[in-house]
Order: sequence, then C-alpha cells, then structure tokens
Amino acid sequence: MDAQQLTARRDDAVAVLKAVADPTRFTVLWELSRGERAVGELAELTGAQVAAVSQHLARLRTAGLVTTRRDGTRVYYRAAGDHVRALLDDAFLVAGAVADGARRLR
Repeated sequence: MDAQQLTARRDDAVAVLKAVADPTRFTVLWELSRGERAVGELAELTGAQVAAVSQHLARLRTAGLVTTRRDGTRVYYRAAGDHVRALLDDAFLVAGAVADGARRLR
C-alpha cells in the first residue's frame, strides 16, 4: 500500500470511527447488529426521539454501516454486514484492555 492509499484508507477508517463515536449511534448499531428494526423501535430502545434517531441513522447510512429495506410505508434498518458487529465487539475489547491497563497503573 503506497502513501496515497494509506491516507485514503486512514481517512475512511476515521470517518467510520467518528460515525460510531456517539452513545446513541453505538446503541443503534448494536441493536441493528442483532436484527432488523424500524425507527420507532430504535427510538424506544435508545430512549431518544424518533427524529433524533432518524438523524443518527442518516449518519450511519452515509458511513456505510447501515442499510435499509422498505416494506410498504415502513423502512427497516439493519447493519450493513457482519463487519459492523465485529467493529463493535472490537471496540468493547479495546475499551476493556485500556481500562485494565489503567487499573494496573494505579
């Protein structure tokens, strides 16, 4: 991978991490990695307003982390693939390792 490709991949990775770096979006992605959901269901699960969840979903769609399926007038959202759940699982692993390291330094 040359420097230009590395820069492009780095920028893509940073965009993905920024998209996930919000508690509501992280929770929405977690729920969508478990199965398909409508906006109203996600609003109930997160305790956020439907409009706010819709905005979060738009950000996640732009990042390529979420896809949709229309059934009549309803739109259902799901994680874009198994890689989304892997990203969330890895975030938990890293967070745990960081916390463990911080405890050892005390």
